[in-house]
Amino acid sequence: MRRMSNAESPKTEFTSTVAVRHLPEQTDAAKGQYAFAYTVTIRNTGTVTGQLIARHWIITDANGHTDEVRGLAVVGHQPVLKPGEVFEYTSGTRLPTPQGTMRGTFFCITEDARAFNAVVPEFGLTIASALH
Repeated sequence: MRRMSNAESPKTEFTSTVAVRHLPEQTDAAKGQYAFAYTVTIRNTGTVTGQLIARHWIITDANGHTDEVRGLAVVGHQPVLKPGEVFEYTSGTRLPTPQGTMRGTFFCITEDARAFNAVVPEFGLTIASALH
């Protein structure tokens, strides 16, 4: 078996971008329910194939209340991404306030069973009228 030097070490990296939209048809301000959809695009920017196994989201409303969501897969999928490949999915969340934030981590594993985390930087959940 050939050993790799640090210069040849495989790079395990998934990067994510998120697009958010408010769902007015599912929002009821009188009841303190604000609905948002978010589309996550995950790209394998590393040099080895990896699989997304689980997710961990931290959702914070405008009052500072935090909920954590953990689970296997994303929308029922555990995609395997070769270097350069992309997986996109849309999901949603509800907040009791018109503003909040989300951030998260995807737990991933390489073909040779090395675990790594892919961080999703914090993004905003805001209805347009809350910005005025």
